[in-house]
Formats: sequence, structure tokens, C-alpha cells
Amino acid sequence: MIRPELSSVLDRQLLLQLGDRLRRLRKAQGLGTVEMAERVGINRATLRNVEAGDPATAIGTYLRVMSVLGVSGELALLAGDTLLPPPADSAGARSRHPPPIVHVQVSAESGRHRLQDLQSLTLHEEALRRIKTDPALLLKARTVAQRWLDTGDPRSAGLWREWLQILDAGAWRKVLGRTRHAQQLRQASPLVTVLPEDVRQAILAQVSSLRNGVALGGESHQPQDDPSSGPES
Repeated sequence: MIRPELSSVLDRQLLLQLGDRLRRLRKAQGLGTVEMAERVGINRATLRNVEAGDPATAIGTYLRVMSVLGVSGELALLAGDTLLPPPADSAGARSRHPPPIVHVQVSAESGRHRLQDLQSLTLHEEALRRIKTDPALLLKARTVAQRWLDTGDPRSAGLWREWLQILDAGAWRKVLGRTRHAQQLRQASPLVTVLPEDVRQAILAQVSSLRNGVALGGESHQPQDDPSSGPES
């Protein structure tokens, strides 16, 4: 079983991998984004969110995309009886035969930038979760962004000015995407400064733990973290 402390980062990685897979399937079937969006009944922006593994997008939208691509049948693994406990026998006892175990290997892609992107997204989503429950943290992030703009490297001034606009407008989707510009914004982000150091280090450790993959389903050997490599910075 996966360690509980891995669940949030693992869930995020699963969505990222699902979005990537759906995008590859669409391209393999020769479907452009316009035609695909029309078939699903959504706009292109929503399709981009699905292919980016956006956790805020409704599960029904993911299901419709999967249906159009012909892979919705795979949901039978979750919705069917296979994963339910076996029924009691005539004597009222449980069957001795356990249900089949679904064993999936989930691994963050080996490329360093993929791990960094997962790490960046997770840090920002946690920061936003905390800001929504404690508005004072938003003021802290804005103060940091303004200080950086006043005293920091002029080459990043444009990104920090944009951050001030994002913080004022609450335009969070702009920084949670997987576009190059969203990645640039996250690299110059004041949001992670609102996270306590122990929370930040815990997220870095979780991402590092995914380096060798995590087994889902049944008892399995957990990969050991490579002692020679620390968390991505």
C-alpha cells in the first residue's frame, strides 16, 4: 500500500499522467483540439485543462473525453465488482479466495524538469489552499512580490508585476497551468514563501519518493529513496 503521506503528491502525479495520456491518444487518432472539443461538447480551454491534468476540472469532463477517445471502458476496473470484497458463502463466512489485485506502477518521469514541474505545482496548490483559509497569507505574498520588484533583478520585473496583478485578481489558473509561461511565473513566485518550512520540506520529500515509482494495489515493496540524491530544489 502507498504511504499516507504520499497520497496528495501521488494523486497530483496521476492526474498529470492521465492528462498526458489523453493528449497523446488524441494526437494518435489524428484529432485536433478544435474537433476534439466539439466532439466532447466543451471549449478548447477546458480541453487544455483536461490534458494538463487540472484537478479543478469536473470528473464528468474527464469521462466524456475518455469516452470520445474510446478508453472509458477502463473505468470498469473501478466501477465493476472486481475490486469489491468477495461475497459470503452459504455458511456466512467469507470466501477464502481474495479478489484480484490491480497492480499499477506510477512513476514520475525520469526527466528532471518533469519532477520539478510536479514539485512546483504541488507547492503552489498547497500555498493556495492555505491562502483560501487564511487571507493574511495573501497580503504576505503580495508584500514579498512588491519587495522583489523594488529591489530584485530587473530581468524578472515583468514577472513580478504580473504576479501583483494575479494576486490582486485571484487569477490562480494562470499560474497552475503547464504552459511555458505558467512555469516561468512559478519560478518567480512569491506564493511558496507563505508555506512553513516543514510543509515545504515534506512536499519536496514526497516528490523525491516518487522518483522510483509507487506501487498501487496490494502489499508491495516500497522503493527506497536514493540516499545520494536529495529533494529537487
